[in-house]
Amino acid sequence: MLIRTGLRGLLSTAMAASLFCLPAAGQAAVEGGYKVPPAPIAQIIDAPPTPAVQLSGDRRTLAILNREGLPSIAAVSEPILRLGGYRLNPRTNGPIEARTTWSTGLSFKDIASGKTIAVALPAKARFVGPQWSPDGRSLAIAMEAATGLELWVVDVATGAPRKLTGPVLNAAFGAPYDWLPDSKGLIVRVVPAGRGPAPAESTTPDGPTIQENIGRTAPSRTYQDLLTNPRDEALFEHYFTSQIARVDAASGALTPIGAPAIWSQVSASPDGRWLLTAKLKRPFSYVVPARAFPTEIAVLDMTGKVVKPIVDRPLADDVPPPFDAVVKGPRDVEWRADAPATLLWAEAQDGGDPRNKVANHDRLVLLDAPFTAAPRTLVDLKERYDEIHWGRADTAIVTTRWWLDRHETRVAVDPSNPGTGRVLISRSSQDRYGDPGQPLMEPNAAGEPVMQFTADRKAVLMSGPGATAKGEYPFVSRLELADGKTKELWRSETGVYEVPLSFVDEKATKMVTRRESQTAAPNYYLRTLGARTPKALTAFPDPAPQFAGVTKRLITYKRADGLPLSGTLYLPAGYDSKRDGPLPLLMWAYPAEFTDPAMAGQVVDQAANRFSRPGGISHLLLVTQGYAVLDNPAFPIVGASGKANDTYVEQLTADAKAAVDAVVELGVASRDRIAVGGHSYGAFMTANLLAHTDLFRTGIARSGAYNRTLTPFGFQAEERTYWEATDIYTKMSPFTYATQIKEPILLTHGGADDNSGTFPVQTERFYAALKGAGATVRYVVLPNEAHGYRARESSEHTLWEMTTWLDTYLKAKPAAADK
Repeated sequence: MLIRTGLRGLLSTAMAASLFCLPAAGQAAVEGGYKVPPAPIAQIIDAPPTPAVQLSGDRRTLAILNREGLPSIAAVSEPILRLGGYRLNPRTNGPIEARTTWSTGLSFKDIASGKTIAVALPAKARFVGPQWSPDGRSLAIAMEAATGLELWVVDVATGAPRKLTGPVLNAAFGAPYDWLPDSKGLIVRVVPAGRGPAPAESTTPDGPTIQENIGRTAPSRTYQDLLTNPRDEALFEHYFTSQIARVDAASGALTPIGAPAIWSQVSASPDGRWLLTAKLKRPFSYVVPARAFPTEIAVLDMTGKVVKPIVDRPLADDVPPPFDAVVKGPRDVEWRADAPATLLWAEAQDGGDPRNKVANHDRLVLLDAPFTAAPRTLVDLKERYDEIHWGRADTAIVTTRWWLDRHETRVAVDPSNPGTGRVLISRSSQDRYGDPGQPLMEPNAAGEPVMQFTADRKAVLMSGPGATAKGEYPFVSRLELADGKTKELWRSETGVYEVPLSFVDEKATKMVTRRESQTAAPNYYLRTLGARTPKALTAFPDPAPQFAGVTKRLITYKRADGLPLSGTLYLPAGYDSKRDGPLPLLMWAYPAEFTDPAMAGQVVDQAANRFSRPGGISHLLLVTQGYAVLDNPAFPIVGASGKANDTYVEQLTADAKAAVDAVVELGVASRDRIAVGGHSYGAFMTANLLAHTDLFRTGIARSGAYNRTLTPFGFQAEERTYWEATDIYTKMSPFTYATQIKEPILLTHGGADDNSGTFPVQTERFYAALKGAGATVRYVVLPNEAHGYRARESSEHTLWEMTTWLDTYLKAKPAAADK
C-alpha cells in the first residue's frame, strides 16, 4: 500500500520509483523481504572462506582450520542476552553467531615433512577456541553441542579427537580454558553443578528502576548492552557465575577448585602452582559495563584458597573522561612469563587522571611467590603503561604511550635488578615509516610467550610492517639492547607481501611466513634466510576468481594546503579510460586524526603487493557492477593538543575536494557522478560532506552516529566533553544541518548495534530529521545485526541496497536540469 505524504524535494526519477516502490513525490510502504544482489556478488559472498592457520608452540606443526561461511539470519536471530556490555547465547552459555567464526574442519601439517593428517570430527561439527598445548602434542577446542560447549582435545600424532567434558564450559567472558604448563591438564571455567533454570521474567514489575547520584563526579562514556533492571542483574549472576576446575587431559576427570563466583579472569602461573583470578561482585551498575564492576583480584592456590589479595576495587564509574585515564590502585595484573610465579602490575601515580601534572604517571611493581614480601618497583614511567614483552632474567621491554601527542616509548628493564629503565625507542605512534615493529615471540617450556633473541644474545628479533611510499614490505631486524639501534636482517621482496610469523629453529634461520602478491592468493611458507625461494606449506586457492580482472593502483595528490594524500583506485575488468570515458565512482573513506602533519602525509601504496578479494558487505564488490571505487582515500584531520576537531568540517571538505579533483583529472570520473560512503565514523563523515559540500551526487551511510550530543563524554578521538567543547560537538553533528542535505542518502543500521556510541536511535532520529526536511532518504534496519553485519541474508541485502541505490541515483548521467 502506497502512502502519499506530499513531501517536497523528492527526486521524480522514474527509475527511483520503480526500483524502490516510491511514487513520484511521496513516501512508500516499501516492499519487504531480503533481496539478492546481482551476479557475481552473491557468488563471491557464498564462496567457502580461506582456512585459518595456527602454529604449534613447538613450531613443528600447522593446524589448518576450515571455516564456516556466513551464518544464516536464522542463526544470527537465535536468542541472545545483552548483559553488562557482553552478549551471549543462553543456549550454549557462549559466543553469539554475529561475533563468531566457527571452524568446521581440522587437519595438521608437519612443517618438516609436509605430511598432513586429517582429523575425523563428528558430522556437522562446529568448534571455536583452538589452543595448542605447551608441548605441541595436543590441540584443545570448544565443540558446540545442543545445550552448551564441550571441551575436546585432538592428538596431533594420530589426529584422534577426544571429548573431555560434557556441555559444561562457561564461555560468557570468552575463552573458558587454558593449558597448564605440564600439558597434562587444563584450567577451565564451567557452569556450576545444579545451576538450574534462568530467573523467570515477571510480567508484573516489582517497582520502578531507580538510579541516584548525590554530588559525586562520575562521568561515563556511552556504552551498549548495559544492565537495565533487577532481572538483568539476576541474569548476569546466573550466566556469568562459573566454577573453576582442573580437567585431566588424559581421563577428562574434572576437579573443582574453590567455590563458584563471577570469575572474569583465571590464569595459572608458569609453574602451575597458583591461579591469578579476577572476581566481580555487587553492587552492579546500569551506566558502565561489567569490566568496571567492583572487582577482587587475588592469587589462589590449587585448592581455591586465597593466598594473596591484590586489590579489592570498588565500582569504577568515576574514571575521568581523557583517554589515558585509568582506575586507581593495582591494574593490568599478570604473571611474569619467564619466571615460575612472579606477578607484575601497574599503579597510576597521577590518581588515574592524566591531566594531573606529575613526574611519573605510572609505576610497575613485581611480587614473587609466596607473595609475603612487599612489592618492589620495577620501573617508574613518564607515560601510561601499555604492555610488556618478557624475555629472560635480565631483559624485558616495556611500552608506554601518551594519547594526547600520540607518543610511544620502549623501555628496557632488568627484572633481576629492578628500579630503573633505559629508553630504547622514542617515537610517534602514528609514524608508519619509522615503525620498528614488535618483538618476535616464542613459547617457552611453560607455553608462555617470550621474546626471541639473536644467537649472540645481545639483541631481540623484531618484525614490523615495513611501510614505505611504495608499499608495505614486512621485515625482520635485530634491536640492539645496548643502544636501541636496529639492523635489518630480511625484508619482503619487491612486489610481494610476506609476513614473518615465527622462526622455527634456535639459530633463527628458518621461519614460517604468510605470503601474497597482487596475483597470488595468501598462503603459508617455510622460508630459509638467504634462500631465493621459500617452501610452500599450503595451497589455498583464489576464493573469488570473479574479481581477478579488477585493476587497482595507488593514486597520489595534495590537499590545498600541500598535505600529501592518497587512495587506492579500483576499476572494473577491461576498463580503459580513453576508450570508455569516465565511470560513476564511489569514494569510500574513514577519517583519522593526527597530531603532526608529517605523519598525516605519509603515503603508503596498498595496491603494490596485496591480494584483494572482498567479501561480506565490502563496498569493493560494487566494482563488479561497473563502478569505479576510490578506496580509503586519506581523510586526515590534523591538530595538536587534542584540538584537531576544531577545524573538522573545514579539513574534511578540503580532503574531499582534493580526492574529487584527483579522480576527475585522471579521467576515470566526472564531477557529476561521484558518490561518497562509509561505515561507522565513515558514515558520520558521509553525512557531514553531504551537509557542507556540493561535491557528491549521493551518499551511503552505514551504522553511523549523527548527533554528538548523544555521546557527551567524548567520541572517536575527541577527549573533550560536550560541555568543554559545545560548539565543536554541535558543528560536527550532521544532525544539526539536516536541512542542508539536498542529495539522496541511503542510511543502513544494524538493529542490534553493539558499538559504543552508534546506537540505532542515531540513524532513526537522523532519518526523521531528514524526512522532516523533505530530503530524499532511505532508511534500512537490518534485524538482529550488530555494528558489522554478519548474516548471509543481511550481507546480500545490504549490497543489493547499495547497488540499487547507486544504479538509481548515480549511474545514469544527470539531466541538464540537474547539473
